[in-house]
Amino acid sequence: MSRTTPRRPLDVEALFPELANHRGTTTRLHPRPGRPGAADSSVGGPLLWPTNEPWPVCTEPHSHARGRRPADIHRQRQILASAGLREPNPGPTDEERLLLDQLDETHRVSGAAVTDPLPLIGLAQLYRRDIPDLPAGPDDCDLLHVFWCPFDAHGPTGYGMLLDLRWRRSWEVTEVQTSPPRPQVVGFEGYVPEPCVLHPEQVATYPFAGLLPQDLCARIDDWEEAMEEAAEQSEEDDAVAPVGYQYDLSIPPGWRVGGFASWHVTDPSPMDCRTCATPMHLLLTIDSSEWDGGSGSWKPLEEQDLPAHPTATPTEVTVGRWGELNIFACPEDPGHPHRYSIQ
Repeated sequence: MSRTTPRRPLDVEALFPELANHRGTTTRLHPRPGRPGAADSSVGGPLLWPTNEPWPVCTEPHSHARGRRPADIHRQRQILASAGLREPNPGPTDEERLLLDQLDETHRVSGAAVTDPLPLIGLAQLYRRDIPDLPAGPDDCDLLHVFWCPFDAHGPTGYGMLLDLRWRRSWEVTEVQTSPPRPQVVGFEGYVPEPCVLHPEQVATYPFAGLLPQDLCARIDDWEEAMEEAAEQSEEDDAVAPVGYQYDLSIPPGWRVGGFASWHVTDPSPMDCRTCATPMHLLLTIDSSEWDGGSGSWKPLEEQDLPAHPTATPTEVTVGRWGELNIFACPEDPGHPHRYSIQ
């Protein structure tokens, strides 16, 4: 089933005609639970990874001998999902609660040294044929693989994430790994994705307000303040929340490719290529939810009657404290190292 973004509550270009010069597109991926194959674009599905190529591993020295088993995490989610749908009394049974407690336990991997290579988790694969806003990779590669380490133990602080993005030409893969290596335990369940098929949809998008020309940004701020004041003065008990540029008119929530990054947690930060100093473009956004209370206007038409849980969190991926991960690529040379920001 396709997913369709509702029309925006207001025509933002009618309010601010200058925005037409800043309009872009982004492809909402709309991941939803399913059974993708290696030939499909997916989140958490099998990857088109050749048998004659080593699986990516984390080589940074850090402890990875203690954590939760990925299989236990998947099983726990299945039990909770089934229990939530149970009628007339939703919720786990006493027997299920005992099992859930067991599945929540941490385990130790015997003999795992901090210097041992750790298999990365294959988070997603994206075929260019499926996603309009996915650029070509280096040497015209058409397939992007996204991996990450399941432990927050990297970088200068020792608490950062590790990403590994790999481009390839899909037509060159003749034999596919069917049983790639997996980490025995993970440090955070949010790194373990549930298999999801994608329903790509290209929509219009506009830059984060703070990156627009100063005069235009100020006018948008004044308009939003006026909308909020009008809502506060409304005497209607069922008055809806005022429409906002950030959460209703510019940048959609959820997993998406291309478009503009949101900077709603930090101030905008220059994302220039560290190899050639070219301003980088947003490649991919990995979001903890498809929509929330502040961005509900983006909820697909096909899911208007569905509850927020679990509809809004199909991948079960969590970035930071329920944030989003923006990954940037160099437009001059997609082979240059990527950069990222968590918002």
